[in-house]
Amino acid sequence: MKLIYTILGMIFFFSTSVVAQPPRDGERLEALKIAYLTKKLNLTTEEAQRFWPVYNQYMADLKKIRVDNSGADELEKDEKILGTRKKYQGDFSKALSPERANEFFKAEKEFNGFVARELQERRLQKQDGKMRNRDFRP
Repeated sequence: MKLIYTILGMIFFFSTSVVAQPPRDGERLEALKIAYLTKKLNLTTEEAQRFWPVYNQYMADLKKIRVDNSGADELEKDEKILGTRKKYQGDFSKALSPERANEFFKAEKEFNGFVARELQERRLQKQDGKMRNRDFRP
């Protein structure tokens, strides 16, 4: 009996320690993207129930393409990504409407642009800070 309690205690301890870990950058970014898309698309509860499963599968397919083609020809990879986007346009159109599916792709592009600009700005600030430190050595 003590063994069962010990095992249950260990399971509880490890499961809470995993849950208590802070989110990784990718997870945090994905959460921001979901919040952005939800707000931008102004999804109703019913639309969200249809949209998010399609979105999750879409993202899984894009991730697989990026992983499988990480060292491949860039144009081939882009072509596969475009093919996936075209394929899912129909699925998103069923979940929302053709116009709103197009809004999704625009919103996704906007979000990716925001992220790219933010990363660029942070890199520049980091470089600028390093340059200042070099200029003002005693």
